[in-house]
Amino acid sequence: MKKLMLGNEAFARGLYEAGVTVASSYPGTPSTEITEYTAKYDEVYAEWAPNEKVAMEVAIGASIAGSRAFCAMKHVGLNVAADPLYTVSYTGVNAGLVIAVADDPGMHSSQNEQDSRHHAIASKVMMIEPSDSAECKDWVKKAYDLSEEFDTPVIVRMCTRVAHSQSSVELCDRVEPAQKEYVKNAQKYVMVPANAKVRHPFVEERTEKIRKYSENCEFNKVIDNGGKIGIITSGISYQYAREAMGDKASYLKLGIVNPLPVELIKDFCAKYETVYVIEELDDIIETHCKALGLDVKGKELFGYIGEFSQAVVAEKLLGEKNEFASFPENVPVRPPVMCAGCPHRGLFYCLSKNKVTVSGDIGCYTLGASAPLSSIDTTICMGASISALHGMNKARGAEFEKKSVAVIGDSTFMHSGITGLVNIAYNATNSTVIILDNSITGMTGHQQNPTTGKNLKGDPAAAVNLEELCKAVGIKRVRVVDPYNLAETEAAIKEELAAEEPSVIISRRPCALLKYVQHKPALKVVNDKCKGCKMCLKLGCPAISVKNGKAVIEHTQCVGCGICTEVCKFDAISE
Repeated sequence: MKKLMLGNEAFARGLYEAGVTVASSYPGTPSTEITEYTAKYDEVYAEWAPNEKVAMEVAIGASIAGSRAFCAMKHVGLNVAADPLYTVSYTGVNAGLVIAVADDPGMHSSQNEQDSRHHAIASKVMMIEPSDSAECKDWVKKAYDLSEEFDTPVIVRMCTRVAHSQSSVELCDRVEPAQKEYVKNAQKYVMVPANAKVRHPFVEERTEKIRKYSENCEFNKVIDNGGKIGIITSGISYQYAREAMGDKASYLKLGIVNPLPVELIKDFCAKYETVYVIEELDDIIETHCKALGLDVKGKELFGYIGEFSQAVVAEKLLGEKNEFASFPENVPVRPPVMCAGCPHRGLFYCLSKNKVTVSGDIGCYTLGASAPLSSIDTTICMGASISALHGMNKARGAEFEKKSVAVIGDSTFMHSGITGLVNIAYNATNSTVIILDNSITGMTGHQQNPTTGKNLKGDPAAAVNLEELCKAVGIKRVRVVDPYNLAETEAAIKEELAAEEPSVIISRRPCALLKYVQHKPALKVVNDKCKGCKMCLKLGCPAISVKNGKAVIEHTQCVGCGICTEVCKFDAISE
């Protein structure tokens, strides 16, 4: 049977068919749906881990124990999991271990355009890169066989366009491999220096074995259309090149992107007058080709920034502008904003109003940096807000402490914020940390986390008590506020900033988009009372606009949160 599937859905199907037993991940766009779809298969135990490092360690443990295992993350999540990745390269596996990493060229939902192939090269781990949904499913299954054959973890590099596009997938039955025997083997799995020294030569030998395999395998494919032009490419870039160039070029489609073949590439380049390398982000394949002494063209045409398209390839190689180039009309820009009723809005309004320096973090609340709130000063990576605030306060001293806070979401706090808070308590700055607890992992699409009381499947689970946790690490001043109550929130911020010790404010209100949240009736503006002062616009609520000099509330968006009634000095807003 065939089915139209998203790349991420097809990936999950591949895990199911390959007989995977354990899957542990941390949500991160564009990888999130792989694990969500995997959780629909009862034969697979699937979980959300607190962060990517934990997820990879869980998968490594399951692999060593003898069961096929999996973990997924986005590209920046692989940085978090790099520590276990580089060591599991040395230990190898028992049962197959596959790691999904989803890159985000174009930064649709990310803070950088990291090319994860660098991690595969540096850790000396095999990496494959599918270009459509069918390959996602089929190659994932094959990856487990290769993992066990070569005693290696296998990284599958996804990207936004493959993860979130659809193509036809042939469904097969699940194969249940027998659980491998677990045998105590300290020389293989205990990476103290003496054992690691012995394993390093194995890693180098394995790399050469995989390279030889890559010279003639199903992942690396030549499509010879004759002519004078050859294109070496991989992943989604192959789809762009094939659609733009058709039979005007021949193709070397590389499915194994680490380690790269040598003779296969040399033989391909020898057949054509001009060879182009088309790869998104960095010049990994191009540099490899040039190291082999081959004359190829690549980044001088395509550059290192952003994602490609059929139009880009056609323009660069053929000088043609085609129907892919643009929409016929000018499409207005619609920057992301916090939703109407977002619980973070009231908090950021208070911070902005009081001109507080805000060390920010990764999540929906990062949108607090946008106008008109404009209240976030830094955003670095998951969990960095707390550690960075401590550093800023140590650098600038007591006066700065009185006007600076860190903001971090509940899920992000569990991911990597706890240790930063421990550092504040242990190394003593009078830092104020605000945990924005919206009862869910918001930006990636409402995944559960260790504070919500539910696991990935929605079953009851232990819930971390944020108040008690903060106290347990040494913070004595911990208080909870409702961000819909601006007066209460502003008072708490002022009091904690004035305190002569570290403190935590928990801004607690469920995400307005959660299904169980009961909203109040939409508000409306009383025209006769509205003075057109535009104070309500300073909230940045998408439900509020101005027409003919008067505020207007769009009732289809308004959820009746009421914070606009608190900022209106003329009682012009009512139910």
